[in-house]
Amino acid sequence: MEFRDLKRQYKVLEKDMEKALLDAAESGAYIMGPQVKTLEKELAEYVGVKHCLSCANGTDALTLALKAWGIGPGDAVFVPDFTFFSSAEVVSLEGATPVFVDVKEETFNIDPEDLEAAVKETIEKGIFRPRVIVAVDLFGLPAPYPEIREIADRYGLLILEDGAQGFGGSIEGKRACSFGDISTTSFFPAKPVGCYGDGGAVFTDNDEWAFLMGSYRVHGKGEFKYDNVRIGMNSRLDTIQAAVLLVKLKAFRDYELEDVNKAASRYTSLLGDKVATPVIPEGFGSSWAQYTIRLEDKGQRDALQASLKEKGIPSMVYYPKPMHLQTAFSGNDGNRPCPRATSLSERVLSLPIHPYITEEEILEVVSGVLDSLR
Repeated sequence: MEFRDLKRQYKVLEKDMEKALLDAAESGAYIMGPQVKTLEKELAEYVGVKHCLSCANGTDALTLALKAWGIGPGDAVFVPDFTFFSSAEVVSLEGATPVFVDVKEETFNIDPEDLEAAVKETIEKGIFRPRVIVAVDLFGLPAPYPEIREIADRYGLLILEDGAQGFGGSIEGKRACSFGDISTTSFFPAKPVGCYGDGGAVFTDNDEWAFLMGSYRVHGKGEFKYDNVRIGMNSRLDTIQAAVLLVKLKAFRDYELEDVNKAASRYTSLLGDKVATPVIPEGFGSSWAQYTIRLEDKGQRDALQASLKEKGIPSMVYYPKPMHLQTAFSGNDGNRPCPRATSLSERVLSLPIHPYITEEEILEVVSGVLDSLR
């Protein structure tokens, strides 16, 4: 059994994928070829925003947004404490200070109440300028944007949606990667829509920011690529990866998002009264980058993972250490106690899920979980 079965996905998409790859290879346009522009157009239309610019990976996507806003030394950027390292790493790379915010127990996403407390604390200290909220759509579920937007408007903050895991999620029919002033996603192979390497994208309705990010991703170019008007970076999506993503995006729209939601519902119906399963608030939709359960404590979590491994069932811990306890942030001025994030890091376990998982595999996983808990 695979945790996320990319090989099975390839077999289903093989005919279309091979044609797409060969067409890209035969074209000779390996960097920023026509498939890239087609992909950006389709992604923008799917998400429902004016601009989409692809880039080399999801981390660069976050960096492009921060550069477009001129984030740097003296600025405070509010980041959930329970997330992948890059959500905060990019802040420090720009010379700004990540201020960590606790998350909600049931959804794993940023807690608006603690977010506002962190903003107020930062203002009262008067050392850093509050500038940006990084809202992460963890495990495929959009963050609570209606509440986040109220806080952002109240304190004059920008929202950067880290939709690396959230592509395909929704709130009241509005799609993820459209909730931020700038939004981002990742096309890492295991993401809801993944390529055969690294890739990412930024989304925005703002013409000026789109222009700036388009410049920054190609060495700070001006009117043409040898007219360099600012210090930029090299972050372009390969044509071959765009070709892969066009095939996968069609499958995602046509049936994968629906099928992975069916798999998640099946898990929840079988596990719901035995273990703490993921909570999807009313009006929200998830793309199920992960299906993550909560155990009573670290001992129970570790015992369950070991038991599943003995049965040949893969599982993963996302994430074993909160941001404020990472060694790289040991001297960070924005560290705050985040007890729920700290507790979750010791109790969460993600189970195999993907659009191609079978009923038999789901039953095998559920049986393994329930046997261990008994």
